[in-house]
Amino acid sequence: MSEAADSATRLPAEWEPHEATWLAYPHSLSDWPGKLSAVRWAFAEFVRLLSGGERVRLLVRHAREAERARSVLRRSGADPDRVELHLVTTDRSWLRDSGPTFVFREGQLHGVCWAFNAWGRYANWQADRNVGRYVANASGAAVLEPKVNGRIVVMEGGSVDSNGRGTILATEQCLLGSGRHARNPGLSRSAVERVLGDSLGATNVLWLGHGIAGDDTGGHVDTLARFVGRNRVAAIVETDRRDENYAALQDNLRRLRGMRDERGRALEVVELPMPRPLWFDGCRLPASYANFYVANGTVLVPTFNDTNDAAALRILRECFPDREVLGVHCVDIALGLGTLHCLAQQQPRSPERSRGG
Repeated sequence: MSEAADSATRLPAEWEPHEATWLAYPHSLSDWPGKLSAVRWAFAEFVRLLSGGERVRLLVRHAREAERARSVLRRSGADPDRVELHLVTTDRSWLRDSGPTFVFREGQLHGVCWAFNAWGRYANWQADRNVGRYVANASGAAVLEPKVNGRIVVMEGGSVDSNGRGTILATEQCLLGSGRHARNPGLSRSAVERVLGDSLGATNVLWLGHGIAGDDTGGHVDTLARFVGRNRVAAIVETDRRDENYAALQDNLRRLRGMRDERGRALEVVELPMPRPLWFDGCRLPASYANFYVANGTVLVPTFNDTNDAAALRILRECFPDREVLGVHCVDIALGLGTLHCLAQQQPRSPERSRGG
């Protein structure tokens, strides 16, 4: 049984007001071999667009890196008054997963700090396992560490997506998978759902199947399907029957069309195209338009120099008519096996501050 039970807990939807967005400056040569300089300029463009509408809290490892980051961001046009630098040691820049998942519990901000192990695939995670607690403390959030049988649950922020009202999307491959990369061996579906209920306030967990090719997280939902409204989901589809993603994405689409939200209402499913396969050094990269990030006033969408870029932007503009939907070039960033949503972790604004402006 989970040791973090509380029924008055809510994981806000990403489109709810943000106090800030947390990021970590790119530095991993192993994630971006030969591309780190280009990635930093693309990252700076992401920060520039974010800083126009909200505060950015950026983790840097040391003073020299802080100086480099300031120089790149200044030259890129980011608003320096909206970018805070925090000296924190990190292994990687994928803060969606190493950072905390922010929830409101009894109206107060809490940071759910999962046990992070680099998706069970990489050896360098010892620094990143401390990032969640740092970010939660720096945000003024109370720390929650969901435990089962005395052990902190292994999970990542990219493995779930919320409509803000208790319905959460996840994948069986990621959270229920077995084998050497299993997050929590021995935990049943019902046990995982109890953890999601206790820690995130989930009352309705919707299970998709498998993730896309090239995804080293083992099926994170934030490259597959995302809430764009309380009962509206944007889901990626592959139309080429010969593509290795075709069967899995068709299965996810079929499941979504049979699902209902926490009120029992059928989901409205909006189809997002996939870009053409993106390759580097013989490896397929997990490029997906579903890895967009919803910020205050904007939706930032990864683009890939692809003919479907324009279609994805048009569809998401229809989903978010009250926000400016902008593309961010992510061919270089995708080499690290993630894009915009994987990089960012939103800190939601407290209900009291939202009401007071």
